[in-house]
Amino acid sequence: MTKFKGGDIPREKVKMAKHYPFFIGDTIGVESYWQKLHWHDVLEINLIKSGTGYYMINGQKFEFQEGDILLINSNDLHCAYETKDLIMQVTSFDPAWLISSLRLDPELLSPFREMGVNFSNLLDREHPRMHKMRALLLELQEEHESEERSYTTIVYALLLRFLAIVNREFRIEGAAIAASPISERQLDKMRYVIHEMEQNFAHPWTLEELAALVYLSPSRFSDIFKRTVGMPPLLYLIHIRLEKAVAMLENNQLKITNVALECGFRTLSNFNRLFKKHIGASPKQSRRFHGS
Repeated sequence: MTKFKGGDIPREKVKMAKHYPFFIGDTIGVESYWQKLHWHDVLEINLIKSGTGYYMINGQKFEFQEGDILLINSNDLHCAYETKDLIMQVTSFDPAWLISSLRLDPELLSPFREMGVNFSNLLDREHPRMHKMRALLLELQEEHESEERSYTTIVYALLLRFLAIVNREFRIEGAAIAASPISERQLDKMRYVIHEMEQNFAHPWTLEELAALVYLSPSRFSDIFKRTVGMPPLLYLIHIRLEKAVAMLENNQLKITNVALECGFRTLSNFNRLFKKHIGASPKQSRRFHGS
């Protein structure tokens, strides 16, 4: 494993059609093994249709409830956690799609460009225009899913309207926006460690090894990681391994013992215990469910 040298850490590349780089759809709940931090090259808008939970975004915690709208910038380190009955509409789009409109309105993407300065990831739920914003996102989804004639043009127009209203109405100029407790340099280091953990998930990582990757003491590293991710580094590693294990169990050719070893668990009993604790079912039950 190489140590941190700074620079860009690979982002998740979201594949989208060149002529229509846009997607909108619902996610129901957040499985425990999907609660992992990621960052990508698209912009994201989330509407909470029902339920409650919270987002970890660049080390800040945003609790959300039904009706809330959140904006996620490209390169934001983020993940969602469900607390109850979560249904979330997720909108993703390539900002390059809006280049022609930016010539007309250079401030159109300011809500993302000025995030943390003049805008918050969580839009003000008490704002009088929130009802209109929710309606626009629901209409966006309806048009996208209908695929009727000229639907792409209407989706584009609705997205422009949504962004323009956010830029006009939800700016927080002169108001104090809580600064991220994590610096950009520290975020880069955590991105690097997460990338190394995911690429080498079976390695018997120790806290000291992970901290050494980014030239931090174990206690300092553990503190920054927990504030960024919302959980300690070795617990996050367990989540990564269990995610890989669930995928491997779909292949009935692999014995459960082999799955455990390939995912970095030293004993079958420890694997079974952690799997049941975090996934909510035994490996055998998960295999039957995914294999059915």
